[in-house]
Amino acid sequence: MSQLPGHLGGLRRVSGRNEIDDFAGLLRRHRLTAGLSQEELAEKAGLSADAVAALERGRRRAPRPLTVRMLATALNLSEQDFAVFTESLRRSPSGYTPQLQGPPLPPDTLIGRAAELTELTSLLGHGGVRLVTLTGLGGVGKSRLAVAVSNGVGRQFEAGVCWVPLAARPDGPEVTDAVAAAVGLRLASDAAEIDALAEHIGARRMLVVLDNCEHVVETCAWLCTVLLQRCPRLTILATSRELLRAPGEVVRQVQPLSVPPSRAAPEEIRDADAVRMFLARAAAHGVHPRDERLLQVSRVCRSVQGIPLAIELAAARVNVLTIEQIADELDSSSRILSGGSRTAPLRQQTIDAALDWSYNLLSGEEQEFFEAVSTFSGGWTLPAAVAVFCPEATDACHERVLDLTGRLIDKSLILVDREAAEARYSMFSVIRQYAGRRLDDGGRRATIEQRHLLHYVELAETAESSLGTGQQSATLNRLDTELDNLRIALGRAISRELAVESMRLAAALWRYFSLRGHYSEGRDWLESALRIARAGPEPVADPALAAALKGAGFLAHLQCEYSIAAERLEDALAIYRRLDDAAGAARTLVHLGSIARERAEYDRSHQLHLESLHLYQQLGDRAGIAWARHYLGFVSWLRMDLDRARDYSEAALTYFQQAGDGEGITWSQINLGSVALYDGDLPGAERLLHQSLGRAQRLGFREGVGWSLNQLGVVARRQGRLERSIHLLDESLAEHQELGDKWRAASVLEALASVAQQHDNSGYAAFLLGAASAVRDTIGAPVPQCERPDTELTTAAVRDKLGERAFAHAWGAGQATPLHAVADGYPPDDTLSTLDAPW
Repeated sequence: MSQLPGHLGGLRRVSGRNEIDDFAGLLRRHRLTAGLSQEELAEKAGLSADAVAALERGRRRAPRPLTVRMLATALNLSEQDFAVFTESLRRSPSGYTPQLQGPPLPPDTLIGRAAELTELTSLLGHGGVRLVTLTGLGGVGKSRLAVAVSNGVGRQFEAGVCWVPLAARPDGPEVTDAVAAAVGLRLASDAAEIDALAEHIGARRMLVVLDNCEHVVETCAWLCTVLLQRCPRLTILATSRELLRAPGEVVRQVQPLSVPPSRAAPEEIRDADAVRMFLARAAAHGVHPRDERLLQVSRVCRSVQGIPLAIELAAARVNVLTIEQIADELDSSSRILSGGSRTAPLRQQTIDAALDWSYNLLSGEEQEFFEAVSTFSGGWTLPAAVAVFCPEATDACHERVLDLTGRLIDKSLILVDREAAEARYSMFSVIRQYAGRRLDDGGRRATIEQRHLLHYVELAETAESSLGTGQQSATLNRLDTELDNLRIALGRAISRELAVESMRLAAALWRYFSLRGHYSEGRDWLESALRIARAGPEPVADPALAAALKGAGFLAHLQCEYSIAAERLEDALAIYRRLDDAAGAARTLVHLGSIARERAEYDRSHQLHLESLHLYQQLGDRAGIAWARHYLGFVSWLRMDLDRARDYSEAALTYFQQAGDGEGITWSQINLGSVALYDGDLPGAERLLHQSLGRAQRLGFREGVGWSLNQLGVVARRQGRLERSIHLLDESLAEHQELGDKWRAASVLEALASVAQQHDNSGYAAFLLGAASAVRDTIGAPVPQCERPDTELTTAAVRDKLGERAFAHAWGAGQATPLHAVADGYPPDDTLSTLDAPW
């Protein structure tokens, strides 16, 4: 049909009747008739070329009246043509019901998330909340949860649920296009098109889901703000690794799936959501782990900390590895977390790809900070982050680190714990490993780790000076929190053979290790540092060397290795005397006196502690004086000089209470409780020892706990409360055995033998006496003088009851049994019915 002139050019024949062309067709026809390109028409009309293109393609179906008038003027339309032009708008399908792009159907059953689904359904449906952002690290399951929520609340939105996938949108301007397409419009991407989109949604009750916003977060925030202001019944659910920070935004952090604790029953393991997901994904590969493999499945889930994508990728490896092998690999690296679904987005096919997506969205400074904080283990504080990232520690540096920390928290790369007075930051292990690899790639690891080491050397030395003060409990808790960082710093110093740093750090921590019962660990670090110092090309300063020797000697003494302990302490004492360091000499004399005390060399021990006391008095060191008096009291009650023991201990307690020294108060109460015990004042002993036990437990002072339980067990036996005595002494034995304190463990075994004899189980009593004798032979420490009457009485009664032959047999069995087996309560030969324990 030939084109008709004038306004008849706007007519076309359809199914035997005349119909006005739609606006898009008329605009294109008039532009071509005028001989104009889209760009030329746009320039004449004062519009963008993109806007003209959008109108011609039907992507924008509701132009404003002013836009229509400007186009008509630019096209030089007659009044009749303009009337047809305007009429075409009314006939264009601008008011049609939108064809929404709904949420995808889930590929499988959602595991876990019941609480999250309930809360989000309530928030979106009835909670009056109009913008909810699901945030969290890549692979944690934000999109999967959003799908479940969208499908669950669909009936509450009469206009429907619209799903807008944004992962493939390379830049911000395309976001508006994506939303328009999803709600049934085709719009240009210039800012003016938001008007048409808002008008189109209007007052419909609709849920729009914006999935994967992090790379276009600014555009998404702007779009949400405008649409929510102009569309009163619109609700938006967004998923993003970074917060939108739009007005009215309610944020919900999507957490990893629950993992079972390390010591869980099979039923508890199976109930953990992370394990359920692993088993489901393994079953998809045809692997169905038996119950005996559940512990290994649990290991896998804990290694990846319940992150769903990591669980799926780990489970995908069951086709080539056993679950034990997968768990072993994950203990050291997350490299095996690859090989996901071919149909998944590339960023979800490996853990590194998922993290590359986040890493590439960071600025250069954010990337450097992200890499630097990977050097921490077990979390960090803001001052620690400042120390490793910009060690000049100026106010400007502090503000910079604070800002960077906040940005990475918002981007779900750093976790924050605000439970304590000071915020603490951390990373999921797979993220930390990834950041560490990036740190290696940048060649900055050595520099960053050296800063980390120096920070923790200074922290440990500062903490050491607070032990023995009213700040002791808080200081111990702080060191507990930083223990992973302290260990990794020590390991780096030792492995790189940094003599000065390893010596300073190990020497600053020996008292912490002793108070927390980590005798072997503390001693191992000190001995390694001493080895490096002796082998190094440059000598270590004498004060640092003496401090390390003193600490190593003290910890060896706590493990009852008296010869080695004495050797280290004598070396330290020689250095202190050469340096004319009276305080160092006094502290070392205290430890040498303790060795003599446990060897029952009471006169020598008393003399060494007196010498220490005189040095402290010359220095005017009140804390030192109190500790010297404590040790003099300790020796005195062991040798049954009870009056002197009471005087020394009461004087020490007075100072410790004034100073707020929790460790000192505990020891003084143990001393005074023991004096009351051997003086026959059982109620007084019980009261004091209960006080020492409670304080030691609050402090986490394990040696104090073990001693208090020991003496309370002896009190209970003397009161005739045998079952209570057994319970207390068993707990004490377990504590001392774990600590490695063989001297006290032997005394507890002898006390248990007395209980067994009173329980009329002479065979087991003889067994325990034999075990105690073996321990004493090993360490070279006789029965303390105050305990000899009970032990000798028990031995005589048991020997008389059993006869020499049976006594020798049971005694020999005890001597042949390792201490750890005795502590577990198992005689070596079940055929010896007389050895059955009474409890």
